[in-house]
Amino acid sequence: MTIEQIWQEYQTALKAFLHSKISNPDDVDDLLQDVLIKTFNNLSTIKDTQSIKAWLFQVANNGIIDFYRAQGKLPTQESDFNTVFDESESSVQISLAQCIEPFINALPAENAELLRAIDINGKAQKQYALDNGISYSTLKSRVQVSRGKLKGLFEECCHFSLDKHGNIIDFDSKKGQCNHC
Repeated sequence: MTIEQIWQEYQTALKAFLHSKISNPDDVDDLLQDVLIKTFNNLSTIKDTQSIKAWLFQVANNGIIDFYRAQGKLPTQESDFNTVFDESESSVQISLAQCIEPFINALPAENAELLRAIDINGKAQKQYALDNGISYSTLKSRVQVSRGKLKGLFEECCHFSLDKHGNIIDFDSKKGQCNHC
């Protein structure tokens, strides 16, 4: 891919991402320009074209970190930064959240009921176990199995890009392979 193709495809999404974290449009434009320069200078180092999008968003995220550090509005320890930004949902998380119900519906009834009660409706696992006459440890195992099945359905449909902490930072749909969302 050429720099022009990459920029045409991702510029709008990158700008929206930057704007979701920084309110001043001029600062957003400056950071977007920095991402373009870094992309131009480092495009030859990207070996897998599948990872371009994730790489671009990581460059943008690093630019946001540098921006706030330069203004003295951000703690200098990276772990403190992560807790600041984990408090707000990213557009990726919001997009995936909209797909959860169809995926849960695709699970076997027992798994779907369990995840709806605990993960969607927020029922405490201990209370669910008590109400359904099963041991708490058995329930915890069933929840993990159900979540694993749900994750498997998501992975059948999408390629996920994760940060170093295992959080989803981006995803791409596997064309023609998803019947759930």
